Amino acid sequence: MDIKPQLIPKLKSLRLSGILETLEVRNRQAIDDKLSYVEFLERLLEDEVERRAQKQLAMRLRRASFTAEKTLEGFDWSFNPNLNRQQILDLATGQWIERKEVVLIVGPSGVGKSHLAQALGQEACRRGYSVLFTTVIKMLAQIGGGRADGTRERRLANYLRPDLLILDDFGLKPLRGYEPEDLYEVINERYERGSVMVTSNRDYQEWPAAFGENPLMASAALDRLAHRAHLITITGASYRANQRPAVLAKTEDS
Repeated sequence: MDIKPQLIPKLKSLRLSGILETLEVRNRQAIDDKLSYVEFLERLLEDEVERRAQKQLAMRLRRASFTAEKTLEGFDWSFNPNLNRQQILDLATGQWIERKEVVLIVGPSGVGKSHLAQALGQEACRRGYSVLFTTVIKMLAQIGGGRADGTRERRLANYLRPDLLILDDFGLKPLRGYEPEDLYEVINERYERGSVMVTSNRDYQEWPAAFGENPLMASAALDRLAHRAHLITITGASYRANQRPAVLAKTEDS
């Protein structure tokens, strides 16, 4: 007798309807292996725990807003052999996020800063941390837009909520208007309350100039970023530039 119709409403009321996905397989396994009732139940619950964990991971990855699926497994370590691989693997454990610390990734364009940042963000998601990836320009535009319609505080809160905020491409253009103030507020509010990762084409010593004519705010913001920060400096040639000749050659051949 098919007992599913009787089980479905009960499982739904307990929010355990996912058990139905493996119920038949586990039931057959229990019969074939002569499992006890407790062993059968344990395997069903293990399936449900795993299903929920995967669902929560998928949700964290979606909310992180990564621009591409970048992983450490897909990172080309050989292209920049001077990169401290052990440091990256230590950061991948997520302990620095637990301690509310900062990671700063600097280097010229095309060396893999964004890839590395998103890969570490993916690892954080796998370990149960909430993550948000965005560019500095996009974040400041979002917060600044809230000044006109009275939603600034709500928009700002979006960048304070996650365990890890990844800010890509800092210093790509000078900050203007209210942008230095808004960036400082994000950094200040997250200081020792939530982790921040920042990538930049500029050397760290050049970061104050990105704040434009606001040296005091630059000093205050960067002082908080530098406190207990892990600095990753990537040197070498651009990976994208290295691929460009091959792409151009294909274009010419066609």
